[in-house]
Amino acid sequence: MKRRHFVTAGATATLLTACGQSKDCSISTAGASTEKQEVIKWTMVTTWPPGFQGLGTGAEYLAEQINKLSNGRIKVKVYGAGELVPALQVFDAVSSGSVQMGHGASYYWKGKLPSASFFSSVPFGLSAQEMNSWLLKGGGLELWQELYAPFNVFPMPGGNTDIQMAGWFNKEIKSLEDIQGLKMRIPGLGGEVLKRAGGTPELIAGGEIFSALEMGRIDAAEFVGPFNDLAFGFYKAAKFYYYPGWQEPGTTLEAIINKEAMESLPQDLQEIVKAACLVANNDMLAEFTLQNSKALKTLVEKHGVILKKLPKDVLDKFQEISEELVKELGENDELSNKIYASYLAFKESAIEWRQISQSLS
Repeated sequence: MKRRHFVTAGATATLLTACGQSKDCSISTAGASTEKQEVIKWTMVTTWPPGFQGLGTGAEYLAEQINKLSNGRIKVKVYGAGELVPALQVFDAVSSGSVQMGHGASYYWKGKLPSASFFSSVPFGLSAQEMNSWLLKGGGLELWQELYAPFNVFPMPGGNTDIQMAGWFNKEIKSLEDIQGLKMRIPGLGGEVLKRAGGTPELIAGGEIFSALEMGRIDAAEFVGPFNDLAFGFYKAAKFYYYPGWQEPGTTLEAIINKEAMESLPQDLQEIVKAACLVANNDMLAEFTLQNSKALKTLVEKHGVILKKLPKDVLDKFQEISEELVKELGENDELSNKIYASYLAFKESAIEWRQISQSLS
């Protein structure tokens, strides 16, 4: 027994000497060492203002989930728009490998990848739940990943804001005539629809919208919905708040990952990153569903916002243009055609079910 104690003590002393050279080394109560755990550090940049509720906090929640689910093997540090890179350069930063992750919306990159808009929101298109179904069960995610692959980027759903609002206007919209010459902050395909209807779309990062609206650089602006719009104080710059959110009926946000960084992970960590994205996707949708109703009540009852529905002739024209535009988008190239065909087939099927399942009158 004394001899055994001597051997054990000697082994422990040797281990302690080695551990003195590394703060990550540990000893179990049984006297056996645990293997040193490598911590992989990633950087995430976003298109959202730092810590902005719902969107910015959604990116932070995703980072937290990756850390928790990986048991600390991956730690992701989040930077808001402008802290490391400008909001509209997130895709390029991830593509180049200067950062490992990004969080934003795919329609921000339509100048580079016109078909990317399919994977965020299409005017008069799929609802939030229908988007989830198309992406996860209808082949949409595989097409999305195929589209981004040449740019060294791996996309995943990373949040959903549900249906949005049509936006804030500094004058009442009574007919299609009032759209002519209207300068409006509106991204993605919605912006192109507005342009063809006679308006002038502008792509402005979220943190700059209020000043543009207040100073009269633009006449109208859409961002997300009551939850975020209340926080930005848009009601101080415009009083007319229009619905429905024809341009974004169920907006999927994206978590984009540098492809090489993703593939360098062990297989279990790759699956953990994917799972964390889906957890964050569902969590954000639940958050917006809860908070939008509360915020809308505050905007109307406390701040005197005038809530109005867009006129029928405006919505009819927007829908007509949208259908033409989406069809053209699908004719750009072979991959765009595949994406359009998949999206359209799913939409037609989903609408049939929606009309049956949601017909309450």
